Amino acid sequence: MRGYDRTLWCKLGKDKSRVRTSRLFSGALAHGIPALLAAMLAGGGAAAADLTTTKEPPPPPTWWSTITVNGEIEAGIMGNPDSPPSGLNWGHLFTDRANEPLFNQGLLTIQRPIDSSKAQYDVGFVLQVMYGSDARSARFLGECDYCINSLYQVALEQAFIQAHTPWVFPGGIDWKVGSWPGLEGIETIEADTNLFYSHSYLSNYSEPFFETGVLAISHINPTLDIYTGISSGESTTLVPYIGDNNNAPAFDGGIGLNNLGPKGSVTVLATTHIGPEDPYPFYGPPANSKLRYVNDLTVTWKATDKLTLQLDGNYLYDSLLRADAYGAAGYASYQTPWDWLKINGRAEVYRDDQGAFVAAFPGYFDYVNLLHGYTVAPGILPGIVQAPTTYLELTAGLNITPTIPASIPYLKGVIFRPEVRYDTSLNGTTPFDLVQTGPASGFGTKSSQVTIGGDIVLKF
Repeated sequence: MRGYDRTLWCKLGKDKSRVRTSRLFSGALAHGIPALLAAMLAGGGAAAADLTTTKEPPPPPTWWSTITVNGEIEAGIMGNPDSPPSGLNWGHLFTDRANEPLFNQGLLTIQRPIDSSKAQYDVGFVLQVMYGSDARSARFLGECDYCINSLYQVALEQAFIQAHTPWVFPGGIDWKVGSWPGLEGIETIEADTNLFYSHSYLSNYSEPFFETGVLAISHINPTLDIYTGISSGESTTLVPYIGDNNNAPAFDGGIGLNNLGPKGSVTVLATTHIGPEDPYPFYGPPANSKLRYVNDLTVTWKATDKLTLQLDGNYLYDSLLRADAYGAAGYASYQTPWDWLKINGRAEVYRDDQGAFVAAFPGYFDYVNLLHGYTVAPGILPGIVQAPTTYLELTAGLNITPTIPASIPYLKGVIFRPEVRYDTSLNGTTPFDLVQTGPASGFGTKSSQVTIGGDIVLKF
């Protein structure tokens, strides 16, 4: 009977009560039913019952069951004590309306994530649509650009198929095909993943929001990832001169380093975007050959369980405009002993060396007209620009995340993000407090600006 005992050991695992019962059970087979009853009494009814009530493990989730549908709403206000005559906060893009409440974004995201940790094929997708004032700038060309003549517009934010293939490298390769977020920078279009309501100069004016094309992320080993992609360019789609403002592709690439430093607390991402980005309707044939270079480095250090430090450095050069911009932004985020409160800070220096990139867009279609290359007057692109300036930006804010009562249906989370921001020129220019009428129209009058405001983000 030893062989039978060993079989039960394998089937039942190393549970001592089960092993004891198995031996008694094997003896009962030899001595009849009375002995079996005695064995059950001796081993305990619970142990015997355990033999007959073992549950099968739940079936693995299906592909369809892992699809998620999420919603997000963001609304806020950015006050400006100076009440600029133009009504615009200079240096802001999504929070540009001074003292005016904004419904920034309503996001609907349908997605099926992929699992890159397993050596098997996996396919998913992301589809994200936005309605709100942010859609004026956070959009792709050629996709309902002029559907809504209003401060509040609709835009497709992401639409791509993603896949994991266990090819070539130990960690395989992840793929994105379609329209996906740009690689550069720390801040994102989605509100809930940022520390602040307002955005940095780097995020607003240097780093690509979106790309359309193919991207491969090769997981060489647990430490090293290689990014390689080809796209139609910044915030463009695939039809030349309609969805794309020129007729030339762009390259995207980079290196990601993971689990560096003590306890794997440091991650580094170095990326580049190289391609023609200036609009053909305005510049003509040179727009298809002159390149824009956007080089970016981000570092994240989880210094302690409570403190996270980040750095974003960027250099941009446009060979057609013969203009460059460069800067760095540092972030600090401290999780207080209270789970509902996080304290954040951002410090940034940004140089717009020819005054070619930092701009304001008072008209509803100014931003998209600029990307297309449509003029507002002979030889003039839409948007208000200023003199070459070195900007300093300091922002302090809170993330307040109260517990949501279970009695509130559908609501998964709330974030309040109050902030105070100070912007100034370090080289004596006066880009702030724009004047929109009269002889000084389009020019700033002050060398600094203070904004006070914040937003609320609801997650469903």
